[in-house]
Amino acid sequence: GRFAAPLGIKIGIDPSERMLEIARERGIEGILGRGENLPFPENEFDFLLLAFTICFVEDPEKVIGEAKRVLKPNGRLIIGIIDKNSKLGRFYQERKAKSKFYSVAKFYSPEEIIQLLEKFNFHNIQAIQTLFSEIRSLREIEMPKEGYGEGSFVVIYGDKEG
Repeated sequence: GRFAAPLGIKIGIDPSERMLEIARERGIEGILGRGENLPFPENEFDFLLLAFTICFVEDPEKVIGEAKRVLKPNGRLIIGIIDKNSKLGRFYQERKAKSKFYSVAKFYSPEEIIQLLEKFNFHNIQAIQTLFSEIRSLREIEMPKEGYGEGSFVVIYGDKEG
């Protein structure tokens, strides 16, 4: 809900009823479910956004396969991650043992996500990065840059074949 509503996203899926309540409060239609078994027909969506999601799913390959199934031809899959090799990614990984929230997370590098998209024949794969400064010192919006390797937050997207 936090990222979906400002982006005009109308439907969200989550295995947590509590998170769905929050999404509904933000105007998102919340559907109980998991990315590994999406409750939608084939070729339903123009795009899907997985923001801060892939690190919490049990089977990322199944999630990508399901995303591809429900995307329309030429639909776009957008995945936002904290790069595990970034300063912020290393910080979160070090805190996993002390954090109930992050203890179950598996962080990925942009290369790993790109390989996953390639495995499912997504094309036009690109990456954009931001969060170059430490979060505590951020005072203004940082402009994103193409690629990865400098920013802690990376958006990787690819298109389903037409």
